[in-house]
Amino acid sequence: MKKFLALLLAAMMLTGMTSAALAEGSAFVSWYTFGDVYLTSVRTALDAAFDEKGIAVTDKDSNGIQQTQIDDINTALVTGTDALVINLVDSGAIGTAQNLMDTAREQDKPAVFFNRAVSTDDAEAAELFNGYEKSVFVGTNFEDAGKLEGQMIGEYVLANYDAIDLNGDGVITYVMFKGDEANQEAIARTKYAQEVADEILTAAGKPALKFYDDANANKYLVDLNGTWSNVASFEYLQTILAQYNEANGNMVEVVICNNDDMAIGAINALTQAGYNTGDEGATVIPVFGVDAVDAAKELIAAGRMTGTVLQDAVGMANAVATITSNLISGADKFEGLAENVVIVDGWFVQIPYAPYTGE
Repeated sequence: MKKFLALLLAAMMLTGMTSAALAEGSAFVSWYTFGDVYLTSVRTALDAAFDEKGIAVTDKDSNGIQQTQIDDINTALVTGTDALVINLVDSGAIGTAQNLMDTAREQDKPAVFFNRAVSTDDAEAAELFNGYEKSVFVGTNFEDAGKLEGQMIGEYVLANYDAIDLNGDGVITYVMFKGDEANQEAIARTKYAQEVADEILTAAGKPALKFYDDANANKYLVDLNGTWSNVASFEYLQTILAQYNEANGNMVEVVICNNDDMAIGAINALTQAGYNTGDEGATVIPVFGVDAVDAAKELIAAGRMTGTVLQDAVGMANAVATITSNLISGADKFEGLAENVVIVDGWFVQIPYAPYTGE
């Protein structure tokens, strides 16, 4: 028996299994990408939350490729798992989500989707999730992040108007970096961050924000890869600053980003141009993001970034782990959720946002 246990332990070590793998219940977590900064913090928290509940977890990176995610999920069902936890690659792709849901239903496996919306239409998503009792979506009220970011921007600009108006023309120019053209959160953050800021400014008798480039009808620049990346924002702003700058009297005076990673890229470009260095007396272009990742918090503390919106990675992870555990055990799927979450129509669990300025 001792020899058998020793061989078993050696096999576990070789296959990367942990003690949690001996627990009752397992979950296969399919991630849209391991490269997303915010999702990295969710993954760390989710692994810990599953471990606390005695659920063995397998994390798999789809590398932003939808077919890879589909193949990985099918493989997981063949090799064996008690639940599917899905961070959908093609956000808003209801057809893909429906196919994955049908597969889960056929195998009688719980399906917990999270973070990346399955549709741009809530009624369409509700029909999907209400059609299978062992499913749920964990995310946010996507409009709230944009509204909170817009409020933060409007109040900050109003309180610091003359200092921000580097061009001295009485109008504040801005650039907006959008993470993904079809993503619900990106659409709402782009829309409301600008609209709410304008409402605050115009109510105080100030002009609305002005997009730096009159020729851009969209009033935003999008990451063409849909990855919300700091590379996209860095390259965009580096190019912008070559033409729109203080010397030419048309400097971009506020930078608005759909997430913190894009904010970080923008700050890197500004720093390269001599702004937002953290040095005493250096000019700071206000930069705003969403997520409140650690790197953004550090930049805010250093005076190089102005504000962000907290997207609670731990709260999201705990909700996903709790619901998955409940579905595996047969308990009520919403049993034990934190008091601050909002449950909408029996399928949508919303994790609240909060502003973060380091104060």
